[in-house]
Amino acid sequence: MDNLITLVNKIQRACTALGDHGEESALPTLWDSLPSIAVVGGQSSGKSSVLESVVGKDFLPRGSGIVTRRPLVLQLHKIQEGKEYAEFMHLPRKRFNDFAAVRKEISDETDRETGRSKAISTVPIHLSIFSPNVVNLTLIDLPGLTKVAVDGQPESIVQDIENMVRSYIEKPNCIILAISPANQDLATSDAIKISREVDPRGDRTFGVLTKIDLMDKGTDAVDILEGKSYKLRYPWIGVVNRSQADINKSVDMIAARRREHEYFKNSPEYGHLTDRMGSEYLGKVLSK
Repeated sequence: MDNLITLVNKIQRACTALGDHGEESALPTLWDSLPSIAVVGGQSSGKSSVLESVVGKDFLPRGSGIVTRRPLVLQLHKIQEGKEYAEFMHLPRKRFNDFAAVRKEISDETDRETGRSKAISTVPIHLSIFSPNVVNLTLIDLPGLTKVAVDGQPESIVQDIENMVRSYIEKPNCIILAISPANQDLATSDAIKISREVDPRGDRTFGVLTKIDLMDKGTDAVDILEGKSYKLRYPWIGVVNRSQADINKSVDMIAARRREHEYFKNSPEYGHLTDRMGSEYLGKVLSK
């Protein structure tokens, strides 16, 4: 199976190099035929933190408003030993060992395509990360769904983002990773709403619940995580991301994973679900 994932990774890279990256087309394309995992969520849903937890590195741009303005095709490659590094397809033979430089390059490459405006582009950025702390996996990070345009954005941006997200998740061979915050009503979740429209039976949707530790006292997410309040074919997975204070202090991601595991293990509400909670488990399930 790892060999098959590696082959799909190579074909996806070739497709992007040839200008085939899932845009609307009158004819079916090779990209459309490949399996993929698309990460979908509203702004401030914890989407970036989930991706960074799966990778075990700080590497995504952060800020207010729409930070992700181009699809990011993120290919993870497990190596047995050695130092972690990253490579961009638009910078062949350049190896990044500093993940702060990776974050800057994502921002710079986004600006090269869109200008310094707050517009979005459907042309993806291809990033490969090689690490002993990941599983072999390809994820497509998409711009966060939003409800209003802000200064500097065209009025059409709300619909433009939704159209881009749909162009990926409507494909029947796309697994949808729907990110929803636990401290908001699931009925208002942007990710669940759009996922339900394209995958009404939940056959290819994985629900990920973030911010469980930020829920109001006296409330919990047990009914969601046990699949009672919103049932999907696959069990919901809860994650506990780093706090903003942790991010500001550059708390080590691997240590944060251990703390996440301890949170579920020692929680009276979620202790019985520990074995299928957390970002490390999420990565393994998606690869499988």
